[in-house]
Amino acid sequence: MSYNVIRKTIDLGDGRTIEIETGKLAKQADGSVVVKMGDTMLLATVVSSKEAKEGVDFLPLSVDYQEKYAATGRIPGGFLRREARLSDYEVLISRLVDRALRPMFPEDYHADTQVMISLISADKDIMPDALAGLAASAALAVSDIPFNGPISEVRVAKIDGQLVINPTLSQLEHATLEFIVAGSEHDINMVEGESKEIQEAELVEAIKFAHTAIKLQCLAQKELTVEVGKTEKRVYSHENSNEELKKAIYAATYDQVYAIASSASAKDERAAKFKEVRDNYIATLGEIDDATKFLAKKYYHDVEYDAIRNLVLDEGKRLDGRKTTEIRPIWSEVSYLPSAHGSAVFTRGETQSLTTVTLGAKDDEQMIDGAFINGYQKFILHYNFPGFSTGEVRPNRGAGRREIGHGNLAMRSLKRVLPADDENPYTIRVVSDILESNGSSSMATVCAGTLALMDAGVKITNPVSGIAMGLITNEMGTKYAILSDILGDEDHLGDMDFKVTGTKNGIVACQMDLKINGLSYEVLTNALDQAKEGRLHILGEMAKTLSAPREDYKEFAPRIVTLKIDKEFIGAVIGPGGKIIQEMQRETGATINIEEKDNQGIVQVFADNKSAIDAAVSRIRAIAAKPDIGEIYEGKVKSIMPFGAFVEILPGKDGLLHISEIDHRRIETMDGVFEVGEMVKVKLIDVDKQGKLKLSRKVLLPKPPKPEGQGQKAPEQNQ
Repeated sequence: MSYNVIRKTIDLGDGRTIEIETGKLAKQADGSVVVKMGDTMLLATVVSSKEAKEGVDFLPLSVDYQEKYAATGRIPGGFLRREARLSDYEVLISRLVDRALRPMFPEDYHADTQVMISLISADKDIMPDALAGLAASAALAVSDIPFNGPISEVRVAKIDGQLVINPTLSQLEHATLEFIVAGSEHDINMVEGESKEIQEAELVEAIKFAHTAIKLQCLAQKELTVEVGKTEKRVYSHENSNEELKKAIYAATYDQVYAIASSASAKDERAAKFKEVRDNYIATLGEIDDATKFLAKKYYHDVEYDAIRNLVLDEGKRLDGRKTTEIRPIWSEVSYLPSAHGSAVFTRGETQSLTTVTLGAKDDEQMIDGAFINGYQKFILHYNFPGFSTGEVRPNRGAGRREIGHGNLAMRSLKRVLPADDENPYTIRVVSDILESNGSSSMATVCAGTLALMDAGVKITNPVSGIAMGLITNEMGTKYAILSDILGDEDHLGDMDFKVTGTKNGIVACQMDLKINGLSYEVLTNALDQAKEGRLHILGEMAKTLSAPREDYKEFAPRIVTLKIDKEFIGAVIGPGGKIIQEMQRETGATINIEEKDNQGIVQVFADNKSAIDAAVSRIRAIAAKPDIGEIYEGKVKSIMPFGAFVEILPGKDGLLHISEIDHRRIETMDGVFEVGEMVKVKLIDVDKQGKLKLSRKVLLPKPPKPEGQGQKAPEQNQ
């Protein structure tokens, strides 16, 4: 069987290339491609229904990125030994692609659309997440699905002062900034990443550099579309329209909606008034069918959209009455939970986070078991968003994609200011429970997390705050307003959601999503500068509650003592089958972890009381101690032989107490001299070339007096 395989190659300009191939795999999908860089290969497919479902006025788009364990030559863990639900890492990559693709579909396209991206081969140093967006867009490019692309995503990093596109995994260890940037040939529409307290101009420079690479990748996709013959996209009609009804709704409700929007009402009151206007108008229509009611609600939503945006653009006034640069009132409190190792409540306007910090041992580290990335991490952040935070009834089904994404942004922000591993022995878990939400709960998590970490006594390098920025523009793009600390409605009705976190020294993380095309770098720079003012204001408010980490951990917080022992003693501390270490943990109540690092044994002793730590440390030091010649020990008789006794002077270290070294007097037999288990004080007098210990008891005993006359010489012999 022959295949019409078409390939395009993208030159990254440094000797590396990316290849896009279509026509060989998954040909029954609407579009499919294989993207290859080195030995890393991604299969991306896209399928979209031919018709939209009734009553749907949005794009039902699902994006799933999954890593096949066979791609890295591994078998999945767990009972089933197969790929299961998406990991947090896979969810985060799926979100990156979704956020880049979604704004590029036509607004009136509402057919169920599914994008699937699979890692089918992995090069251990080439990161697949930076190729996922390109693969998804290329699959759309070779299909007949309507799409205002192409787009692409790249990773941009600064390494040794130089910006690099799609660096290797090993290079990233030395990066001072790292962002995934997505966009089309003309505009940027998504940014997410972290950095080491960089300035705003440096972020803009990195985005511009990334856009240059994105343009080349978009050009290659456009050429691929032509070669495949998919320049003509499918014809569709997913929306009914009634221009007469639309005009009537605008005429009847716009002024009322504008008045409510400008009244600076509270969130719930405002929502109730908007709903009342809508319901009253629909009631005037009398008996109408479901299709007309659906259109009436849709057009009324458009009225709200226009009225709220015009209020901002024409009067510089926001829904809650604030100015565009104004931050909502802030209050915070630490040590709110008396039993937590650290806790804080942070409230900004109608958004509130209750955040806790828990300090744990090495055993508490989170295991990451993915096909591409696996290992352990000692900093964990979980973000919870229950229904009651927005006054809704919603079943609790665990963390969804939104919670995972918001938590990841807060985690990126806070991990940048944690002390180095050698200064922080703890595994740290931060949990943010959102109790109220009206905009930017992820940024409230960053602020509350900073306060809770400082309350716990974790020596962070600098406090971090975060702010969400919004943007509203007119249709021509000639007029715009940048909004600081956006409300939930401003996020929904605005053109941009730009979250920026940082310390007093600079930016540590950001996440930007654009819903429009044509954001200039001038507007982006202005948004970053305005965000900086807001960030610093919030830091000042936080400092009124707690400005620096507490000098010590809470009295009831667990303590960790770290010991370094010679590598040769690791086995002795663990014991055969773990017998010794398990016995120490059982008898002292402490948790003991040991690992080999830099040719040494690193032992961590973890307990919530000093006596348990002291007991365990004492026993470990005894095991790992090297016997010194001349030292005196209280040893235990382990066995008795005809020629002497073996005495354990340190755990696992026996020495021979020869029969001649027991007493000054001559001992003919060992019968009745010692009993096994008896304690005896001995001195280490020698260690031979084989490391065998020679002990003496008699050197510790007083010498018996000599018999009178013994040892004196005759007079004539002295002459």
